[in-house]
Parts: sequence; C-alpha cells; structure tokens
Amino acid sequence: MTYHTFTESKLRDFTRSIFEKMGCSAEHADLAADVLIKSDLRGIDSHGVARLTGYVRLWEKGRINAKPDIKIVHETPTTATVDGDAGLGLVVAPFAMKVAIEKAEKYGSGWVSVRNSNHFGIAGYHTMMAVEKDMIGFAMTNASPLVAPTFANERLLGTNPMCYAFPAGKYPPVIVDMATSAAANGKLEIAQRMGKPVPEGWIQDANGNPSVDPHELKKGGSLLPLGSDRDHGSHKGFGLSATVDILSAVLSGANYGPWVPPFVAFMEPSSDPVGKGIGHFLGAMRVDGFRPIDEFKSHLDNWIERFSSAKPINEEQKVIIPGQPELQAEIERRKHGIPLIEEVCNDLNEIACKFGLQKLRD
Repeated sequence: MTYHTFTESKLRDFTRSIFEKMGCSAEHADLAADVLIKSDLRGIDSHGVARLTGYVRLWEKGRINAKPDIKIVHETPTTATVDGDAGLGLVVAPFAMKVAIEKAEKYGSGWVSVRNSNHFGIAGYHTMMAVEKDMIGFAMTNASPLVAPTFANERLLGTNPMCYAFPAGKYPPVIVDMATSAAANGKLEIAQRMGKPVPEGWIQDANGNPSVDPHELKKGGSLLPLGSDRDHGSHKGFGLSATVDILSAVLSGANYGPWVPPFVAFMEPSSDPVGKGIGHFLGAMRVDGFRPIDEFKSHLDNWIERFSSAKPINEEQKVIIPGQPELQAEIERRKHGIPLIEEVCNDLNEIACKFGLQKLRD
C-alpha cells in the first residue's frame, strides 16, 4: 500500500478551495474544511478528505445547497429545531451546536434537533465545541440505510454514530465517539481501497450469511449492528441505533430508517421521503449545573488515572481511555504530516482537475 504524506496546511487549503468551487462562502468553506481536516489529524481517515468526493457528487446531483439559509424553526428556552436548508452537515451541525451552547450558558443545558441536513463528518468535532466551554457535549446523526436490525435481512438503519465528550482537568477530555453498527461504512471503504477483507461480524451478504467481502453492500448485503449477532448483543446495538434515529430524525422532521437519503454512491434517495434530508441531535450541558467545574475535573482526572492503571491482561497493552488514540494521532500528524493512500490522492486529483485547481501531487 502506497502512502503520500501532506502537511495540514496543504490539505486544508486544498479542501477549502474545493468547497469554494462548489459555491460555498469563504466562512462555510473554511469551517467545512476544518471538520474534515480535524478528522484526518485525529486518525479517523474514513471521515476526512477521503469523503470530499462524496460531497462533490451530492452537490453535482443537487442534493447539497452550497448557500443554505440555516435557521431555527422551533424553539423553547432550552431546546430548538434547526432546518439546515440542505446545506453541508459540516456547516449545519456546528451552527446547531452553537445554539445548544448558547442555551446551556443561559439555562444550564441546550438541546437541538436538526432536519434537512447532510453528512456532518466526525461527531467528535461537534462535541469538542462544548468541551471548550467546560460543558459536556452530545452529538449524534442518522445516516445511509446500510444496517440490518437484529434478525433482519433488510437495510433499515444507518451506522448512526453517537458521541459524548467530557472536560477533564490536567488530562485531555474523555471523548466517546462510536458508530452503533459493528463498523462504520468508512472502514469498508478503506478496506476496498486496500484490497483487504474485513473482520467477521461486520457484514452479512444478501442472503443473511456472514461475509468478509468489503464490497458486499454493493451486492445487496448489510452492515450488522454493534454486537454482530444476537448471541453477542446485537440487540443492544440495534437499540442504540434506534435511539439515534429517533432523536435525530423522528424528533426533528428529518427522514428516518430506510428513507434516509444515502451518502454512498451506489444508492439513490427514496422516491417517497417521510421528512427533510438527514437529521442530527446535539446537546450541551453545563457541568457547574451539577457541581463546581473544578471538582468535576479533579474527579474525572482521578477516574482517568484509575482506569489507565487497570491491571492489563498483557503488559504491552494498557487500558485505553476513550479519545486517547485520536489525540496521539493528532500529535503525531501535526508534527509529521497527514498520510493518504494513493487511491485517495488519485480521487482528490480528479476533483482538482474537474474544478481547474492544482493537483495535490503529480
């Protein structure tokens, strides 16, 4: 597998230019680029610049509005519903989180449901906005219907990620960011580019049989819920995914279940939508609404230290605190650059040619 390494600034400038060529304002292009670059910096390659081709494809099909009028359409002191006007989720979700934070600053907590949006990148980006304000952040979104519920052989749910972020004191925040499926679809895309099989328990074929073929979804297969099968708790993954779908879409008026407009190229939107676009749910909660922030941070630091020192099965593999691997990747990549596999570079160069921009590399 061939990798090419790029500086953060080079990738950021390239990504910003693509969004501007799509018609986004300078402010929106900069924000959208920041979300994608943050993903690559944190080692979440499946949701970084590799996704640019997907956003361009949806824009070309008229499914992304480059100049959205994002607005609050329903509101109480602590809650709101935002209509994203089919804008980039990379822009719509931060708007919604800012609303949640502003409400939390006044009333202790803020909760915002979003409709008529698109793929919003990594959920962790949005929750970290709350952590920066000494708040607990929540973010979740529904997604392309690629996951079969427990006992089903029909794609009805998305990978439906959820994220929770908690501010610590002398340690980095604890960030729990995960798909509610056995694996995120982006990991299948990475396996496809690398020509490798995926682990057992991630997907099933069109007949409901286990498969390790990363191309299985294009042949009618399905991703599996977190837990993979009933014996290993897939009903719990199904329940978590259902929670995300209901909070993100049934609550906001977005499409839910099999009606969610897909991000993947091999699927088309439903001809009979039940709502508007895809949905998100974001929240911010002031820690000092429960106890002094310094006390909380001190105790969370103690929590981190105790779990980090847990007796390991293997001395070479310590317990990993949620968010640690991503932070370590960010430190490393800010110093040494962001690696992209050659297939992603080629995809990005095709976009550059399409828009008359300089290629990332020749």
